[in-house]
Amino acid sequence: MEPNSFDAIVIGSGISGGWAAKELCEKGLKTLVLERGRNIEHLKDYPTAFLNPWDFNHRGRITKEFQNKNPLITKAAGFAEDTAHFFIEDKDHPYVQEKPFDWIRGYQVGGRSLTWGRACQRWSEYEFKAPDKYEYGIKWPIGYDDIAPWYSHVENFIGVCGNKDGIEAMPDGDFLPPFDFNCVEQYMSDTIKKHYPERHLVQGRWAQLSEPKEIHFKQGRGQCQARNLCMRGCPFGGYFSSVSSTLPWAEKTGNLTVRPFSVVHSIIYDEKTGKASGVKVIDSNTHEELVFKAQIIFVNASALNTNLILLNSKSSRFPNGLGNDNGLLGKYICFHIYRGHASGKIGGFEDKYYYGKNPTEPILANYRNLKDQETDYVGGFTTFCGAYRVRKEVNDNTDVQIGADFKHAISEAGDWYIYMYMQGETIPKISNKVYLSKEKKDQWGIPLLVTDVGYDENDDKMVLDFLQQSREMLEKIGCTDIYAEDNHQAPGLDIHEMGGVRMGEDPKNSLLNHRNQLHHCKNVFVTDGACMTSTGNQSPSILYMALTARAANFAAEEIKKGNL
Repeated sequence: MEPNSFDAIVIGSGISGGWAAKELCEKGLKTLVLERGRNIEHLKDYPTAFLNPWDFNHRGRITKEFQNKNPLITKAAGFAEDTAHFFIEDKDHPYVQEKPFDWIRGYQVGGRSLTWGRACQRWSEYEFKAPDKYEYGIKWPIGYDDIAPWYSHVENFIGVCGNKDGIEAMPDGDFLPPFDFNCVEQYMSDTIKKHYPERHLVQGRWAQLSEPKEIHFKQGRGQCQARNLCMRGCPFGGYFSSVSSTLPWAEKTGNLTVRPFSVVHSIIYDEKTGKASGVKVIDSNTHEELVFKAQIIFVNASALNTNLILLNSKSSRFPNGLGNDNGLLGKYICFHIYRGHASGKIGGFEDKYYYGKNPTEPILANYRNLKDQETDYVGGFTTFCGAYRVRKEVNDNTDVQIGADFKHAISEAGDWYIYMYMQGETIPKISNKVYLSKEKKDQWGIPLLVTDVGYDENDDKMVLDFLQQSREMLEKIGCTDIYAEDNHQAPGLDIHEMGGVRMGEDPKNSLLNHRNQLHHCKNVFVTDGACMTSTGNQSPSILYMALTARAANFAAEEIKKGNL
C-alpha cells in the first residue's frame, strides 16, 4: 500500500468506532482509526482508579473557580474531580448555541465509552414501527428481526448482565446474571406488579461483567468488583469500553492503526469515481494538514461531530455537504428527555441493608403508547429507579458531639428512599437542526457547529404524565415526603444526541439506506447516533454497536466482491 493508504478509515474511537475497527480488522482490512483527542491505554491511563476520597485535593468535588470557568461540562452526569480527566474544558471546544443545548464531549481514544451510563436495553419492534404507525416520523428501513442477531453478537462480546424477563416492550438478550435487587427494590417491583399488572420493574441490563465468560478473559477483562467507580476507568475491565475491549482486540489482528490528535476536517469526494477517496485531517499539535486514503470510510465521530464533518465535506458534486442532495443533512436532530424526577421516603426495612455499590439500576420498562396511542402525546419513556438508605442524621442539636459515641451515632443507618427518573422519546423535527457557522471557526480553521434544538409540546405532556404516574406509583408503594419535579434542563445533558444523517427507505427524506450507507456515496457509512431515524425510549448505545457490527461486516463482504 501507498503511505497513508488503508483499506478502511474509521473516524472516531468511541463505542461505535471501536466496534467498526474490531469487525473490519477481523475481516482482514487494514484499518486506520482517527481520534481527535489524546491517546488512552487501558490500565496505564486511569490515574484515579484506586484513589480514596481523601486522596483528592477537594475530596472529589469541583472548585467554584473551575465551575465558573466550565459552566457546561460541570453539569455533566458523572463529572467530578475523580473523572475530570475524561472530559474536555469548555474553552477548548466552542460551539454556537442558537437555543440552549449542553453538548457534553470527551475527546480521547475511547471517547465517551469511558464515561457512558452502560445501560443496554434492546429496542422492541414497537420502537421501530411507532414513528411510521403514529405518523410522527418516517419509516425505519429495518426492523427488530434485522438487528436481533447483531444485538446477540454484541452482547456476547461486551458482556451484558440482566434477566430474561419476557417483556414485550424490552426484549430479552444474551445475558450474564443480573445484579440483585436490594430488599426495597424487590418490594417496589412486587408492589408495582400488584397494582399495575402491565408494568414491569426488572433488574437492570448493564454492560457489567457480573460473571465473565471465556471471551471476556481473552480480552484481558475481569469480573466487575461492584465499586461503582466506572467513570474513572476500570482497571479490572469490569465494564465495557472500546479501550478495554474492542480496540485491543482489533490490535491483536495486526491490522489496526490508531492515530490520536487527528482532527478530521472533511471527507474527500472523487468526482470521477463517484466515491469518497479519503479523509483530510489536521494534526491538533502541529496544525499540519494530512490526507489519508481508503476504500471505505466509517463516520463514528459522535452524532453532532459526524454532522459537522459531513456538512464541511463540500465538493462540486455536493456543495451543501457530502450526500446532501435533499438538504436534510443536519436536520431532524433529536435526543432523550431527562427532565422528570421523583422520589419519596419509605418506612420499614430498618433491619435491612445492602452489600457493595451496585453499578446497575432497576428499569421500569416503557408502559406508554405500545400497541395503541393511549395518551395525548406520542412516544414513550423508560423509567430508571432504585432504593438506597442514608446515614442517620446527626445535627447540632444532638447531645453527642465528639468521641466514640459520636462515631457510632453518625454510623447508624437512617431512612430508606426511592427515586425514579425518566428517559423519554422525542419527536424528530426538521426545525431541530445543526449547521455550520458562516463567521466563526475553531482553532483549526473549521467552522463552528451551531445547535438549534429545543423541546416541544409533546415533550411537556410526556414529562407531566411521567410525574403524575411516578407520584401515583410511589404513593401505592407506601412512600411519604414524595417529591416530583420537572427540572427544565436544556437538551443535551441526556448525552443521547441523535439524528441529522438519518436512515430511511427513500433518498428524498433520508441520508442513509438500510445498510447505513450514504444513498449518494455508497462507500461512506454512518453508524453512530447520527444515523438514528427516531430515538425510541431505550438507551441507544448498544443499538449503535449492533448497527455498526452489521454494517462493517456488510462493507467487508462488499469489498471482497469488488463492489466498493
